[in-house]
Amino acid sequence: MNNRLNRNSEIPLYQQIEQIIKEKIVKGEWPAGTKIPSQRKLADIFRVNRSTVTAAIDELTASGLLEGKRGGGTKVTNHTWKSLSAVRPLDWTSYVRSGIHRPNSTTIQEINRQEFNEGMIRLGTGELSPELLPYRQMKEVLAGAEAEKLSLGYEEPKGNRYVREAVAEHLKRKGVNTSPDSILIVSGALQALQLIAIGLLKRKSAVLTERPSYLYSLHVFQSMEMRLFGIPVDESGLDPAFIPACKKQYGADLLYTIPSFHNPTGRQMSEDRRKELIRISKAYSLPIIEDDAYGDLWLDGPPPPPLKAFDQDGSILYVGTLSKTVSPGLRIGWVAGPEPVIERLADIKMQTDYGSSSLSQWAAAKWLAGGLYEQHLATIRKKLKIRRDAALRSLKAHCQAIATWEKPSGGFYIWVTFHKPLPLNTLFERALKKNVLINPGTLYDKEAKQSIRLSYSYASISDLEKGIRTVAELARELM
Repeated sequence: MNNRLNRNSEIPLYQQIEQIIKEKIVKGEWPAGTKIPSQRKLADIFRVNRSTVTAAIDELTASGLLEGKRGGGTKVTNHTWKSLSAVRPLDWTSYVRSGIHRPNSTTIQEINRQEFNEGMIRLGTGELSPELLPYRQMKEVLAGAEAEKLSLGYEEPKGNRYVREAVAEHLKRKGVNTSPDSILIVSGALQALQLIAIGLLKRKSAVLTERPSYLYSLHVFQSMEMRLFGIPVDESGLDPAFIPACKKQYGADLLYTIPSFHNPTGRQMSEDRRKELIRISKAYSLPIIEDDAYGDLWLDGPPPPPLKAFDQDGSILYVGTLSKTVSPGLRIGWVAGPEPVIERLADIKMQTDYGSSSLSQWAAAKWLAGGLYEQHLATIRKKLKIRRDAALRSLKAHCQAIATWEKPSGGFYIWVTFHKPLPLNTLFERALKKNVLINPGTLYDKEAKQSIRLSYSYASISDLEKGIRTVAELARELM
């Protein structure tokens, strides 16, 4: 909406804002009952003083288009429609509230919006910087499509055979022996979790995971009324010694873990801990989802083999993706597991999107099969290590007296915990006003009220230093 303001026009800004909102109402983009953004939010969107927005809202309220209620915000009113139609307007708000999938937290929604604002220093973004994405190599890969047989139609339910063969060879190099028949191609690791949630688990299932965990920031499982229970994490990763008690108390149905360069803590599960986790999960018939999104992004040395490499009974569903290593826009990931499970998930995938993009699958296969992927990883590891070390230097320079953290040996993240309590929501808001975007720890654990997840993969080195300095200054004020 901000792009529609003409700051050189003779028409006052508040009247332009009034007209923009009025058009959204008249066109049905904001139907009756819609709660519009707060005045503070609208001021941010339009980049004007709040008084300018207030003037526009007052005019729209006087015209009967809006009404405000204490504690309920400002909504589009039904009154104005009475003169336009004898039929009561459709109440889309009730439909929105009735959807079975829970909305993101307001903080995550705000993060998703702000990540696309120019000039924002993104200290929480879990993806590679545009500077690190392989544009030239991708262009060469796609250019080669003209000389080879390329399908632009639908693929078979499990995904293109060529790409599944390439994934199987890739996994073999990681110590995971599986056949293309036991692999499903998905549109990123997140879709794998969605398919598992609706295809393998019943409502109100109990899911164990690390605490903190990326899974708490999603509502994939919660929307199916499933219950998440956290297992403590130490320097060696998730502690499987807690599983028997959790199994007894909650009747755990599944365990989700990120053993290599955990999101959000950056920790790495030791090999002994991995073997112990396999042993205990087998003893208690507890299936495991292993999310290995970051396993290829080691910086100081390769991690231990994936859990799936120790799996002799088919009790682990292994999830991988190219989103963190090659391109988030490619939207290609995979699940490896027992054939009956893969066939079940493939059937559900066909019902939901009829298969991942054939063009993306072809490109993914070329990356994995031609040696290009390993070459790219070698380059990315070097550049990520430089960024990680720069972030650690900035933390030492600005946060040593107020926080603690650990040096991650791979992945994207540093888990920063402040010495004293501070209002994370306020820190988030104040940092945002200074064009610095952070991820509060409470997104990953409601009790992590003194932590933030810092990502060194996206912001430039100069922005990392500036952003960390800014957050440190704000944290000192709040503590």
